Parts: sequence; structure tokens; C-alpha cells
Amino acid sequence: MAAERLSWWERPERPLAPLSERQRDSVLELRGASPGLPLPPELPIEDLNSLVQPSLTVTLTATLPESTENILLKGFSSFGMENERIETAQQFFSWFDQLHTQMDQDEETKYRLARAAYSGFEEQCDAILNDVNCALQHLKSLQEQYLFVSTKTGTLHEACEQLLKEQSELVDLAENIHQKLSYFIELENINTKLNSPTLSVSSESFIPMLNKLDDCIAYVSSHPNFRDCAVYLAKCNQCLSKVVHLIKAYTVNTLQNLTNQLMKRDPLVAPNSDNAFTLFYVKFRAAAPKVRTLFEQIEQRSEKMPEYRQLLNEIHHCYLNQREHLLGPSITSTVTELTNRNNRDHCALVRSGCAFMVHVCQDEHQLFDEFFTKPTPKLDELLEKLCLSLYDVFRPLIIHVIHLETLSELCGILKNEMLEDHVQNNSELKQLGAFAAGVKQMLEDVQERLVYRTHIYIQTDILGYKPAPGDLAYPAKLEMMEQIAQSLKEEEKKWPAEASLSAAKQEEPDSCSEVKLDTLEPCSPRAHNVVSPADLHGMWYPTVRRTLVCLSKLYRCIDGTVFQGLSQEALSACIQSLLVAADSIAKSKTQIDGQLFLIKHLLILREQIAPFHTEFTIKEISLDLKKTRAAAFKILNPMTVPQFFRLSSSNAIIQFLLEGTPEIREHYIDSKKDVDRHLKLACEQFIQQQTKQLVEPLQEFLSKVSALTAVASQRGPKYNLSQQPWAQPVKINDLVSSTYKRIKTKLPPTLQSMSLYLSNKDTEFILFKPVRNNIQQVFQKLHAVLKEEFSNEDLQIIACPSMEQVNLLLSVTK
Repeated sequence: MAAERLSWWERPERPLAPLSERQRDSVLELRGASPGLPLPPELPIEDLNSLVQPSLTVTLTATLPESTENILLKGFSSFGMENERIETAQQFFSWFDQLHTQMDQDEETKYRLARAAYSGFEEQCDAILNDVNCALQHLKSLQEQYLFVSTKTGTLHEACEQLLKEQSELVDLAENIHQKLSYFIELENINTKLNSPTLSVSSESFIPMLNKLDDCIAYVSSHPNFRDCAVYLAKCNQCLSKVVHLIKAYTVNTLQNLTNQLMKRDPLVAPNSDNAFTLFYVKFRAAAPKVRTLFEQIEQRSEKMPEYRQLLNEIHHCYLNQREHLLGPSITSTVTELTNRNNRDHCALVRSGCAFMVHVCQDEHQLFDEFFTKPTPKLDELLEKLCLSLYDVFRPLIIHVIHLETLSELCGILKNEMLEDHVQNNSELKQLGAFAAGVKQMLEDVQERLVYRTHIYIQTDILGYKPAPGDLAYPAKLEMMEQIAQSLKEEEKKWPAEASLSAAKQEEPDSCSEVKLDTLEPCSPRAHNVVSPADLHGMWYPTVRRTLVCLSKLYRCIDGTVFQGLSQEALSACIQSLLVAADSIAKSKTQIDGQLFLIKHLLILREQIAPFHTEFTIKEISLDLKKTRAAAFKILNPMTVPQFFRLSSSNAIIQFLLEGTPEIREHYIDSKKDVDRHLKLACEQFIQQQTKQLVEPLQEFLSKVSALTAVASQRGPKYNLSQQPWAQPVKINDLVSSTYKRIKTKLPPTLQSMSLYLSNKDTEFILFKPVRNNIQQVFQKLHAVLKEEFSNEDLQIIACPSMEQVNLLLSVTK
């Protein structure tokens, strides 16, 4: 019954004592905290099966008695009824009520015990909660104290940091003030050192003092807002002036002492000897390391401060003055000695003098680099001044040189050997800048003298050349040379035969004789091909030879523009001399000799000037006064006098000013084209003259026929050519026969003369081809006239040679 009532407490539907989730959790926690507690012994046996937890069941099953009776006895004994008996219902109900009460009490006992335990637990929890609340209050108090202490500590820390910050700022301020004051303190120290009589520029502490002074000047100059800045800046400048004065005095004394030591050397030593020059450089090179470091400091500061720049300029001036004072007399005496030694050999003088100046320039630059690290243009000015000593000696000699060969050789020496080989091909080009300027000045003077002497040479030796009888002995000179060449050819043919015959006569040939024969044969002049007499350089007309030699000397010596003008003048003069010589030869010999002489030498000129890579063209400007002259005649006309005072555009004076303005005309003269023009004209004259000489009768006959035909075509009377007295078949036969004989007789000498003068089959063929064409055209016209005007019987009487015969007669030049 009790178990049933207990099950009602937690039945699913309408439980008597439902538990909340929290209460269930508490029960589970209590059950978990005491899993091994024994069940109450008074619990009925039947209630054992209703227990939920198996662990309790397992525990109780171990304590169950072996029989039910024992259990009941124990149950009754627990109620104190071991000895009592129930006999009546009243007893039973009393016992049952008592039992029920006892059971209720027993059943409530465990709950009371549980409640008491729970009350104890609650009291303990309350005590614990009180302890926790007390601890929380202590913790809260401790937190408040901690916050108070932390706040105080943070405040103290911030105060300490602030104090440290202020201390650092004060330290920095003190250091800054000390740093700023250090420049002013150092300036006072520098001023004290500069006033000390024991201070030396060469001491090791001088350059660090310069660095400190530069720092002081830079600092004071960069802070103009400081108090008394102007005063301290004046002190800085005063110290700088003292430093500059000390350095300048030290440098001047050092350089002057070196110069004085060298000037007081042994008087027996010649001033221009090699030992003297060596001593000049050795002494200075030995003293260079003493001042080089100081000069480097000055050069570094010269870019920033004008005082050091001025000091460096003064040092350069002092150094160069001492070098000039030392080298000037020696160089002058050396140049004088070279002049006396090579008084007649100008080329040797130029070579030796320029070589000497090259060494001087190179040595001076090297010595300057021993003292200084940066170049200066004043050194080149000094070297140019020293080079003037050579120029002053050389210029008077140039003025008196009259030979073009000497002048051209001097130009070659100065231009090629000195400027190109020594200056341009030198790796240290800056060392020879002054020498190059002096050489260019000498070269310009030599070129000017060469141009002047060339003008005179062209006028006197080319244009004004007076030929000797031997110069105009044409064709005798060529024939004589041809005979000599022919005799040499004949001897050349005999030479191998004689050599083989002499070798056959020897019974025991000697190896040495064979070597001599082998070596002499190719070296003998007979073995070479003989050049034509007309192509020999010595057989040229003197003006041609002089012109070409003159141009070859001028080509590499003077400027291209100047060479163009001189070449044009020289070629024009040469052509004029050839024209005069050709006229003289034509008058003294034959016209063909004069023409071939002119053609040959014009061909030589054209061939020889071709290698010159330049333009033979010059521009001439002239003033054309034709309009001025016409306007002058017009204004001087009496009819124009009334127009002087007209206030209109027809005023005579205004018209004279407008119409009488002279014109400027430009003319281009090309010497090559001039040579080609004269050559073409000479060839045309030769062709016309040879054509006229060979077929002149036939040309006159054809001219008469053409005139008669022209008259008849202009509605004149009809004509019959065979009826004309000068056109009879017999007379035409005589005319043709005489022309054929003339060609046959005069053509070989003409071809021989062409071969003698021209000596070139191609040139002879090109020159004779127009003559042959003209002759063929004359015979073709004659054949056409004869075929049109004469009968077959008359043609047989005339017996004009056919074109094949004429071509065969003229084919000797093909």
C-alpha cells in the first residue's frame, strides 16, 4: 500500500507530489553524491522490487535473510511484539492502527532524517554563502584598495615618466646648447691657434683646424638669427683671412725657394742641357708631396668658398710664374741652338723643335699633376706662351721659303706627323692642347705661304712658261723614244738566245753562275714591258707635269675649299699653255701633230685629276652693270630733263634708281668640265679636219649636187646632173679615183701618228670611229646620187668603189 502510494507521487497522470526539473536535478545530484547508502532495514520485502536503482538492489540482496520467517520475526521484534498475541479484532485493529502509526512514523522518519540532513546542508550552505559573501566583501574591499593603490601607482608612474621626459628634454637642451656653443668655443680656440707664433702650415694639426674652421663658418652662416651672429661671422672671416694668408705665404716661399735653388746651380752647366732640364723637374717633383695634400684641401674648398677659389688662382699664378721664370730662358736658348744647327734644313728644324715642345708640354702637365688634382686653363696659356718662342723663330723662316716642295713638306710634317700622330693619336690629348694650338698657327702660316707661292708659281711657271725648242719637238721626241724602245725590244729578243748559247758552251756548269743568271734576268730592265714613250712621265709637256705635281702636293696640305680654287686656277693655266703649245706645234710641224698633242695631254690631265676626291668647282660673283648703263644713257637724254621735277612715278630720277640697280650674278666654274670641254672640242676639230683631208673633193661635189637640188626644188628649171660640165662621168671617175688614192695614201700616216701620240688601241679606235663613219656616209650619199642620176653605162665609166671596198680600206683600225 505504501509502495502504491509512493508510486502515486510520481505517476505520469495527476501525480500527488510532482517534482520540478530543478528538484529532479537536485535528487539526481544527491543520489550521485551518495550512491552506496543502504536502504532502511524496516522497508518491507515486497517493496524491494519497486526500487529503481540496481545498485541499491544489489546492496540489499546481499543482506536479505535466508527465510521469510526470520524476516517476519525481525519485523515483529522491531515493533516490540515478540511476546504479544493478537486474538481479537480489536487487538488486531489496535495492532494494525499501532502498526499503521508506527509505519507512518517509520516511513516519515527517513523523510525527517532526510529533511534534517537537508536542513543541515542548508545551514552549511547558508554558512558557506555567508562566508562567500564575507569573502566577496573582503575581495571588493581589496579591489577597491587595489584600484586605489593602482591609481596612485599610475599617477606616480606618470609623474615619474613626466619627470624623466623633462629630464631628457633638459639633457637634450643642454647637449644642444653645448653643441651650439662648441662652434663658438672652437672658433675662439682656432683664433688663439692662428695667433700663435708656433703654428706651421705643414703641421699635422693644420688641416683638421681647417675642417673645424669650415664647420664653424658654415654653422654661423646658416644661423643668422643667433645673437651676435654678425660679430662671430666677422671673427670667422678674420680667421679665414689669416688661414689664406698663411697658406699663400707658405706656398709662395716654397715655390720661390725651389726656383732660387735651381737658378743658383753650377754656372758651368749649360742652360739648355739635358741635365738642367732633368734637374728642373726632379727638384719640383721631390717637393710636390709636401704641398700636394694642402693643395687638395684648397681645391676641394674652392668650389664652395670664393676665398679658397681666389687662393687657388693665386697659387696657380705663382706656380706658373715660377715655371715660366725657370723654363723661359732655357727653352729660348734651346730653340736658338736648334735653329743654328738646322739653319738650312727647315723640315729638320720643325721636327726637332716640335718634338722638343711636345716633351716640354707633356713634362709640364705631369709635373702639374704632381702638385694639383684639378686642371686649369692657365697651364695651357703658359705652354702656349712657351710655344711662341718656337713660333717666333719659325715664322721669319717661313716667310722667306719660296720652294713649293719645302712648304708642302712642312705642311705634311705639321699636319700629319704633329697634329695627327702626336696630338690626335695621343691618349693624353689634354697634355698637348697648347702644343696643338701653336702647331695649328704655324700650319696656317705655312699654308698661307704655300697658297701665295702657288699663285706665283701658276702665273710664272705654268701660265707664263716659255717652252724651249726641245719641249715642242713633236713628233721627233716620240719617234726617237719609239726607236729606242724598238731597239730595246730587239735586244731583249736576242738576250735569251745569247744566254742559252753561253750556257751550252760551258762544259761544267757552275751553280753560282746559274744563280747570277737567274737573278739578273728578272731584275734586268730588258725583261720588263717597255712603256709607250707618250705615257712616260718625262715625256709630258712641262706645264702638265708641273700642274699635276703642284696639285698632288697641295691636295693633302690645304683646306678643300682653298684647294678647289687653286686647282681651278692651275688647270685653267695648264690648258692655256697646252693650247699655246699645240698652236706652235701645228705651225712648225703639221696640224694633226698639234691636235694629237693637245688631245693626249688633255687625256693625261683628265686621268690624273680623277683620283683627287674633291670638287674642282668654284663660284665667282660678278656685278652686271648693263641696266645701270642703260638707265644712265636714258637719264642723260635731253628729252628726259623736263621729267626731273615731276611729282609722279614717271620722275626720271626715281626711274633711274629703280631701273638702274646693278645685278649680282653667280658663275660656277668647273675645272673638270673645262678639261672635258676642251678635250671634246679638240677631238671634234681633229675629226672634222681628218674627214676634210681625206674626202674633201667628194664633199665639195656633194655640196654642189645639194645646191642644184635645192634650186630645182624651189620651182626652178629642171636639171640633168649628167649634163652638167662638172658632173661628167669621166670627171666623177677622176674625182673618185683621186679621193680613193688620197685615203689610201694619207690614212696610214694618220693612224701611225695616232698610235705614236695616243699609244692606246681603244682610244685610237674611239677617236677614229667618227672619221670612218663620216667617210662611209660620204660614199653612201655618193652612191645614192649616182644611182639616181646616172645610167648603168655611166656608172661603169665612173667606177665608184663599193661600200665593201671602202670598208675594207678603212678596216685597218678595227
